[in-house]
Amino acid sequence: MGLIFACNAGVAFAAADDDPFDFDNFAIADSVDADITTTPNTINAGAMPVAVSAFDIAGVMLGMSFDDVYTLFSNGGLYAPRATNAIVYTIAPDWRYNLDYECRQQNIFVPDQLEQCIRTLAQNRGLMYASEYHLVRDATGETIDVYFTSNATDNRVWRVEYNNDVNEVEGTAEKFENQRQKKILTFWSGVIDKYGTPNSGTDKWLSSNNSYDPMMTAYYGALELIDNGLYAGDAAVNVRDAREQFPSKSYAF
Repeated sequence: MGLIFACNAGVAFAAADDDPFDFDNFAIADSVDADITTTPNTINAGAMPVAVSAFDIAGVMLGMSFDDVYTLFSNGGLYAPRATNAIVYTIAPDWRYNLDYECRQQNIFVPDQLEQCIRTLAQNRGLMYASEYHLVRDATGETIDVYFTSNATDNRVWRVEYNNDVNEVEGTAEKFENQRQKKILTFWSGVIDKYGTPNSGTDKWLSSNNSYDPMMTAYYGALELIDNGLYAGDAAVNVRDAREQFPSKSYAF
Protein backbone atom coordinates (compact mmCIF):
# COMPACT_ATOMS: atom_id res chain seq x y z
CA MET A 1 0.00 0.00 0.00
CA GLY A 2 1.45 3.37 -0.99
CA LEU A 3 1.45 6.71 0.68
CA ILE A 4 -0.72 9.61 -0.36
CA PHE A 5 0.57 13.17 -0.16
CA ALA A 6 -2.13 15.83 0.04
CA CYS A 7 -1.57 19.51 -0.51
CA ASN A 8 -3.35 22.72 -1.37
CA ALA A 9 -3.96 23.35 -5.05
CA GLY A 10 -1.41 26.13 -5.28
CA VAL A 11 1.55 24.09 -4.02
CA ALA A 12 3.99 23.05 -6.75
CA PHE A 13 7.25 21.14 -6.61
CA ALA A 14 10.40 20.88 -8.68
CA ALA A 15 11.89 17.60 -9.81
CA ALA A 16 15.53 18.58 -9.87
CA ASP A 17 17.90 16.68 -7.59
CA ASP A 18 19.30 19.97 -6.25
CA ASP A 19 15.87 21.36 -5.36
CA PRO A 20 14.53 19.14 -2.57
CA PHE A 21 10.79 18.75 -2.23
CA ASP A 22 9.35 20.63 0.74
CA PHE A 23 7.45 17.77 2.35
CA ASP A 24 6.30 20.05 5.17
CA ASN A 25 3.65 21.37 2.78
CA PHE A 26 2.00 17.97 2.66
CA ALA A 27 -0.43 16.07 4.85
CA ILE A 28 0.37 12.37 4.62
CA ALA A 29 -2.02 9.44 4.92
CA ASP A 30 -2.00 5.79 3.93
CA SER A 31 -3.50 5.17 0.52
CA VAL A 32 -6.35 2.75 0.00
CA ASP A 33 -7.00 0.37 -2.84
CA ALA A 34 -9.50 1.62 -5.40
CA ASP A 35 -12.93 0.06 -4.99
CA ILE A 36 -13.39 -1.32 -8.49
CA THR A 37 -16.27 -3.63 -9.23
CA THR A 38 -16.27 -5.42 -12.56
CA THR A 39 -19.56 -7.27 -12.35
CA PRO A 40 -21.03 -8.28 -15.71
CA ASN A 41 -22.87 -5.54 -17.59
CA THR A 42 -25.59 -5.96 -20.17
CA ILE A 43 -26.95 -3.46 -22.64
CA ASN A 44 -30.75 -3.34 -22.65
CA ALA A 45 -32.53 -5.25 -25.40
CA GLY A 46 -32.85 -3.02 -28.45
CA ALA A 47 -30.45 -0.41 -27.06
CA MET A 48 -27.16 0.57 -28.65
CA PRO A 49 -23.74 1.19 -27.09
CA VAL A 50 -23.15 4.78 -25.97
CA ALA A 51 -19.99 6.82 -26.56
CA VAL A 52 -19.29 7.20 -22.84
CA SER A 53 -15.70 8.24 -23.56
CA ALA A 54 -17.19 11.49 -24.90
CA PHE A 55 -19.18 12.17 -21.71
CA ASP A 56 -18.05 14.95 -19.41
CA ILE A 57 -18.87 16.07 -15.88
CA ALA A 58 -18.40 19.84 -15.66
CA GLY A 59 -15.95 19.57 -18.55
CA VAL A 60 -13.89 16.70 -17.11
CA MET A 61 -13.63 13.67 -19.40
CA LEU A 62 -12.04 10.26 -19.02
CA GLY A 63 -8.51 10.21 -20.38
CA MET A 64 -7.79 13.91 -19.78
CA SER A 65 -4.38 14.67 -18.31
CA PHE A 66 -3.99 16.14 -14.84
CA ASP A 67 -2.52 19.31 -16.36
CA ASP A 68 -5.58 19.74 -18.58
CA VAL A 69 -7.97 19.28 -15.67
CA TYR A 70 -5.98 21.64 -13.47
CA THR A 71 -5.97 24.28 -16.22
CA LEU A 72 -9.71 23.86 -16.72
CA PHE A 73 -10.42 25.14 -13.21
CA SER A 74 -7.47 27.50 -12.75
CA ASN A 75 -9.20 30.64 -14.00
CA GLY A 76 -12.41 30.56 -12.03
CA GLY A 77 -15.80 29.16 -13.04
CA LEU A 78 -18.54 27.23 -11.28
CA TYR A 79 -16.14 24.90 -9.48
CA ALA A 80 -12.98 25.66 -7.52
CA PRO A 81 -10.41 23.51 -5.72
CA ARG A 82 -11.53 22.76 -2.16
CA ALA A 83 -9.89 24.84 0.56
CA THR A 84 -7.57 22.13 1.90
CA ASN A 85 -5.95 19.07 0.36
CA ALA A 86 -7.37 19.80 -3.08
CA ILE A 87 -4.61 17.87 -4.83
CA VAL A 88 -3.48 14.49 -3.55
CA TYR A 89 -0.16 12.97 -4.55
CA THR A 90 0.81 9.33 -4.21
CA ILE A 91 3.43 6.71 -5.08
CA ALA A 92 2.36 3.42 -6.66
CA PRO A 93 2.71 0.69 -3.98
CA ASP A 94 5.19 -1.48 -5.89
CA TRP A 95 7.47 1.48 -6.50
CA ARG A 96 7.32 2.42 -2.85
CA TYR A 97 8.45 -1.08 -1.91
CA ASN A 98 11.39 -0.70 -4.31
CA LEU A 99 12.40 2.62 -2.82
CA ASP A 100 12.06 1.32 0.72
CA TYR A 101 14.48 -1.50 -0.14
CA GLU A 102 16.88 0.86 -1.89
CA CYS A 103 16.97 3.26 1.06
CA ARG A 104 17.54 0.45 3.56
CA GLN A 105 20.42 -0.80 1.43
CA GLN A 106 21.99 2.59 2.19
CA ASN A 107 21.71 1.74 5.90
CA ILE A 108 18.82 4.14 6.44
CA PHE A 109 16.58 2.58 9.06
CA VAL A 110 15.33 5.38 11.32
CA PRO A 111 11.63 5.70 10.37
CA ASP A 112 11.61 9.46 9.73
CA GLN A 113 14.81 9.31 7.70
CA LEU A 114 13.57 6.28 5.77
CA GLU A 115 10.34 8.08 4.84
CA GLN A 116 12.31 11.16 3.79
CA CYS A 117 14.57 9.01 1.60
CA ILE A 118 11.63 7.26 -0.07
CA ARG A 119 9.77 10.49 -0.80
CA THR A 120 12.82 12.28 -2.11
CA LEU A 121 13.73 9.45 -4.48
CA ALA A 122 10.12 9.19 -5.68
CA GLN A 123 9.88 12.92 -6.33
CA ASN A 124 13.23 13.11 -8.13
CA ARG A 125 12.42 10.12 -10.37
CA GLY A 126 8.90 11.17 -11.34
CA LEU A 127 7.28 8.37 -9.33
CA MET A 128 5.20 10.75 -7.23
CA TYR A 129 2.10 11.82 -9.13
CA ALA A 130 -1.15 13.73 -8.71
CA SER A 131 -3.66 10.98 -8.04
CA GLU A 132 -6.71 13.03 -6.99
CA TYR A 133 -8.15 16.51 -7.54
CA HIS A 134 -11.08 17.63 -5.38
CA LEU A 135 -13.41 20.44 -6.46
CA VAL A 136 -16.39 22.16 -4.86
CA ARG A 137 -19.15 24.53 -5.91
CA ASP A 138 -19.81 26.51 -2.75
CA ALA A 139 -23.09 28.05 -3.91
CA THR A 140 -24.79 24.66 -4.23
CA GLY A 141 -22.65 22.26 -2.21
CA GLU A 142 -21.83 20.15 -5.26
CA THR A 143 -18.51 18.31 -5.32
CA ILE A 144 -16.40 16.67 -8.02
CA ASP A 145 -13.62 14.21 -7.21
CA VAL A 146 -11.26 13.35 -10.07
CA TYR A 147 -8.87 10.37 -9.97
CA PHE A 148 -5.79 9.94 -12.13
CA THR A 149 -3.47 7.17 -13.26
CA SER A 150 0.26 7.38 -12.57
CA ASN A 151 2.90 9.10 -14.68
CA ALA A 152 3.62 5.71 -16.26
CA THR A 153 0.40 6.13 -18.26
CA ASP A 154 0.56 9.92 -18.58
CA ASN A 155 -1.36 10.83 -15.41
CA ARG A 156 -4.81 10.58 -17.01
CA VAL A 157 -8.36 10.68 -15.60
CA TRP A 158 -9.76 7.21 -14.95
CA ARG A 159 -12.65 8.11 -12.63
CA VAL A 160 -14.84 11.15 -11.96
CA GLU A 161 -17.31 11.25 -9.06
CA TYR A 162 -19.99 13.96 -8.83
CA ASN A 163 -22.21 14.50 -5.77
CA ASN A 164 -24.96 16.89 -4.73
CA ASP A 165 -27.51 17.13 -1.92
CA VAL A 166 -30.72 16.12 -3.70
CA ASN A 167 -31.07 13.02 -1.50
CA GLU A 168 -30.70 15.03 1.70
CA VAL A 169 -33.64 16.44 3.65
CA GLU A 170 -34.11 17.80 7.16
CA GLY A 171 -36.45 15.11 8.44
CA THR A 172 -38.79 12.21 7.68
CA ALA A 173 -42.13 14.02 7.64
CA GLU A 174 -44.30 13.91 4.52
CA LYS A 175 -43.33 17.42 3.46
CA PHE A 176 -39.63 16.54 3.51
CA GLU A 177 -40.15 13.40 1.45
CA ASN A 178 -42.18 15.43 -1.03
CA GLN A 179 -39.35 17.95 -1.31
CA ARG A 180 -36.79 15.19 -1.68
CA GLN A 181 -38.69 13.54 -4.54
CA LYS A 182 -38.96 16.85 -6.38
CA LYS A 183 -35.23 17.49 -6.00
CA ILE A 184 -34.45 14.00 -7.31
CA LEU A 185 -36.82 14.44 -10.26
CA THR A 186 -35.13 17.70 -11.22
CA PHE A 187 -31.70 16.08 -11.01
CA TRP A 188 -32.69 13.04 -13.07
CA SER A 189 -34.34 15.22 -15.69
CA GLY A 190 -31.12 17.15 -16.07
CA VAL A 191 -29.10 13.94 -16.33
CA ILE A 192 -31.33 12.57 -19.09
CA ASP A 193 -31.22 15.89 -20.94
CA LYS A 194 -27.42 15.87 -20.96
CA TYR A 195 -26.55 12.19 -21.42
CA GLY A 196 -29.65 10.62 -22.91
CA THR A 197 -31.56 7.56 -21.67
CA PRO A 198 -29.51 4.87 -19.88
CA ASN A 199 -28.84 1.84 -22.07
CA SER A 200 -28.25 -0.63 -19.19
CA GLY A 201 -31.01 -1.04 -16.68
CA THR A 202 -32.35 2.32 -15.56
CA ASP A 203 -29.15 3.92 -14.28
CA LYS A 204 -26.13 2.95 -16.43
CA TRP A 205 -24.64 4.13 -19.69
CA LEU A 206 -22.35 1.52 -21.27
CA SER A 207 -19.96 1.75 -24.18
CA SER A 208 -19.96 -2.08 -24.34
CA ASN A 209 -20.78 -5.12 -22.22
CA ASN A 210 -17.14 -5.18 -21.09
CA SER A 211 -16.82 -3.88 -17.52
CA TYR A 212 -13.35 -2.55 -18.33
CA ASP A 213 -14.66 -0.14 -20.97
CA PRO A 214 -15.86 3.39 -20.09
CA MET A 215 -19.24 3.55 -18.34
CA MET A 216 -21.30 5.92 -16.24
CA THR A 217 -23.67 5.17 -13.37
CA ALA A 218 -26.22 7.55 -11.89
CA TYR A 219 -27.35 7.46 -8.27
CA TYR A 220 -29.65 9.67 -6.21
CA GLY A 221 -27.66 12.87 -6.35
CA ALA A 222 -24.48 11.34 -7.75
CA LEU A 223 -22.74 10.33 -10.96
CA GLU A 224 -19.73 8.08 -11.48
CA LEU A 225 -17.83 8.20 -14.77
CA ILE A 226 -15.23 5.45 -14.82
CA ASP A 227 -12.77 3.56 -17.00
CA ASN A 228 -11.73 0.44 -15.10
CA GLY A 229 -9.55 -0.67 -17.97
CA LEU A 230 -7.44 2.49 -17.79
CA TYR A 231 -6.89 1.99 -14.06
CA ALA A 232 -6.11 -1.72 -14.39
CA GLY A 233 -3.69 -1.07 -17.23
CA ASP A 234 -1.87 1.56 -15.21
CA ALA A 235 -1.60 -0.74 -12.19
CA ALA A 236 -0.21 -3.53 -14.39
CA VAL A 237 2.42 -1.24 -15.94
CA ASN A 238 3.62 -0.12 -12.50
CA VAL A 239 3.83 -3.69 -11.20
CA ARG A 240 5.79 -4.80 -14.27
CA ASP A 241 8.16 -1.82 -14.33
CA ALA A 242 8.80 -1.95 -10.57
CA ARG A 243 9.61 -5.64 -10.84
CA GLU A 244 12.02 -5.03 -13.71
CA GLN A 245 13.70 -2.11 -11.92
CA PHE A 246 13.96 -3.68 -8.47
CA PRO A 247 17.55 -2.93 -7.30
CA SER A 248 18.61 -6.51 -6.66
CA LYS A 249 22.20 -7.33 -5.82
CA SER A 250 24.30 -8.85 -8.56
CA TYR A 251 24.45 -12.46 -7.45
CA ALA A 252 27.05 -14.82 -8.93
CA PHE A 253 26.56 -18.59 -8.76
